[in-house]
Amino acid sequence: MTLTSSRDASLEDRLLIFDCDGVLIDSEAVAAHMLVTELTALWPGVDVEPVLLPLLGLRIEAVLASAADTVGRTLTHEQVISIRCAVEVAAMQAPTAPGIADALAAVLFTKACASNSFSSYVDSVLERTGLVRFFGDRRFCADMVANPKPAPDVYLAASRALGVEPLRCLVVEDSVTGVTAAKAAGMTVLGFIGGGHATPSQVGALERVGAGVVFDDMTRLPMLVEQWFANAAFEIR
Repeated sequence: MTLTSSRDASLEDRLLIFDCDGVLIDSEAVAAHMLVTELTALWPGVDVEPVLLPLLGLRIEAVLASAADTVGRTLTHEQVISIRCAVEVAAMQAPTAPGIADALAAVLFTKACASNSFSSYVDSVLERTGLVRFFGDRRFCADMVANPKPAPDVYLAASRALGVEPLRCLVVEDSVTGVTAAKAAGMTVLGFIGGGHATPSQVGALERVGAGVVFDDMTRLPMLVEQWFANAAFEIR
C-alpha cells in the first residue's frame, strides 16, 4: 500500500520517526551477543546474559553500569570504551530488518531516525545499508542531546528541528526504553518485535509503557501508518 500524493499538503505536517538498532537494523541480537562475550571474558563464572537482556535499548554505558552493579563487579572507563567499540563494530555488520526498505519506500511521510547510539555509528550503518536515502541528514542521536532515552530529548530534538508537533509524530520502537522516551515526548508509538532479539514477553512490556500497536512484520507498516493518519486505530494519550 502506498499513500497517495493527493494528500501531500497534509503529509507535510506529519513525521515518521524510527529507532535504529532493532528497528531499521537487526542488530540487537548481535550487540547482546558481543556484550555477553566481552563481560564473560572479564567476569569468569558470572552468568551475565539474564542481567543484560532486559537492559537492551539503553545506552551501552548505562547497560554496563547497571550490569556491573547487579552482579557486584566494576568496570574501568577504558573497559567500558573498549566494550562499546567492540559492540559497535559487530553491530555495523548486521543486516537490515526484513522488509524495511520496501516499507520505507511505501510511506510518503517525512522520515527521521532517532537513536540511542552515537552519530558516527548511525551514519555508518545507514550508509552501509543504503537506508540513508530515506533519511538524508534527518538523524538525531544520543551524543546530540543532553539526556539519552528513556528521556524524550532525542525525539523532541527531531520534532523541533523538522518543525512538526509531537502529536503529529509517529514513532517505531523495539524497546521499553525507546517507547518510554517517545511517549514522554508526547508521540504515538508502534512497537516492533520482528528483530532477532525479540521475545513473546516484549508484547506486553511494550504495551504497558504505551505502544498503541505491537507488530512483528514490516510489511504491515504502511497499513499501520495509514490507519494512524486516518485517526482510525490510535488514540493519542
